[in-house]
Amino acid sequence: MTLFSTVSLFISLSLLITLILALIVITPWLRAKQLRAKPVDNQLLDINVSVFRERLAELKTDKDSGVIDDNHYQNQKLELERQLLSAQHQTSQMIPPGIKSRLIIAFWVPVLTALAYLLIGDRTPVFEFWAGQDKVGQVADDLLTGKIDGPPAWAIEDDGRQLITAMQANVHSHADDPNRWMRLSELFLSLESNESALEALSRAYRLSPDNEEIATTYAQISFFANNGQLDPASRRVLQDVLAKNPQHEGAQMLMVMGESRAGNFAEAQSWIERLRTSIAAKPGDHSHALASLDELTANVTSQQQQASQGIDVDITVNPSLLPLIKGDDTLFVAIRDVNGGPPFAAKRLPISIIQQGKATVSLSDLDAMMPERTIASARADNVQLAVIARISHSGNAGAESGDLSGNPVVINIDQNQVNVEINQQVP
Repeated sequence: MTLFSTVSLFISLSLLITLILALIVITPWLRAKQLRAKPVDNQLLDINVSVFRERLAELKTDKDSGVIDDNHYQNQKLELERQLLSAQHQTSQMIPPGIKSRLIIAFWVPVLTALAYLLIGDRTPVFEFWAGQDKVGQVADDLLTGKIDGPPAWAIEDDGRQLITAMQANVHSHADDPNRWMRLSELFLSLESNESALEALSRAYRLSPDNEEIATTYAQISFFANNGQLDPASRRVLQDVLAKNPQHEGAQMLMVMGESRAGNFAEAQSWIERLRTSIAAKPGDHSHALASLDELTANVTSQQQQASQGIDVDITVNPSLLPLIKGDDTLFVAIRDVNGGPPFAAKRLPISIIQQGKATVSLSDLDAMMPERTIASARADNVQLAVIARISHSGNAGAESGDLSGNPVVINIDQNQVNVEINQQVP
């Protein structure tokens, strides 16, 4: 919406409000003229007068027939007159105001409306938004529709804030266009705002689930946003892509990385073989790509060997704590020195990995936070290791009040399996 159209809308609404209020104020004035031409009947006064006359006639009859004496008659007559006077009321006609008063009302209503609009709150952001729409609104639309590949230099002044705001407003004005959401996600990625990019991609995917580019990009960003883990949503997206196009190399590569990261090395090797078959079947020289797959196979094999020397952690959550778990919680599992210090291996996992209060997590040198600080090096130095598990509500690595945790479990130098129970809440 441009500045001109917004001002026009404001003026139109002000005039409409003025007209409504004017009708409310002027209608009684118009009625006043009719009332002055035709005074209102005071029916209550007429009834009182009629009753007074009937009662007076009855008193007169009683006096004439000797039922009451003259003194009683005079007292009763005086009381009736008093009651009639107390019930009587005068109606005064409303004097309609002149044309001057009406013009004053008609003038001040829009003036006061405008003053209220300007003075109630700070409208600076609104005016800046309007100015930005006038300046870069068309550029934002051209970027989102693919008419131009990049913005002109003058459109990204002041760190490009006006252009970013205009693009967001444009996308929300065309919320049913998946391509606009896709290009908005690219903007967020360039700003290193992965969460916003993922949200934009999820909207694009919901609008166009059959678009392979959108689907694979969504799965890829979700994969990296989850620290190299394929969550159920991204896994389902890739499976849908491969069901429609089994030879999609991008989806196959994501499955390789996801399965190897999850410790499913046999599945990862299987996807590598599918990639190899797909590439080899294409015409032309693909020796470089096939050599890269050989290196990937060797890497997965090495990871498998390291994982086999790791430690399997069986986690159980005490049933009394299950109601305290929230859908956006995070599970942290780590192996560290019993005396403290940085962990030798750690994993940050979505809470969905816990099913019916149980989960199994494998920790190995693949999960080392520093290349020189591994489980193998710790055992070679006879370091006493302990396993800890914690459910974080905030997602932060450090323990906070309200988190769920268990006592550290010490492991022997040759132990490769341990049970940990999350049975307490951090005070």
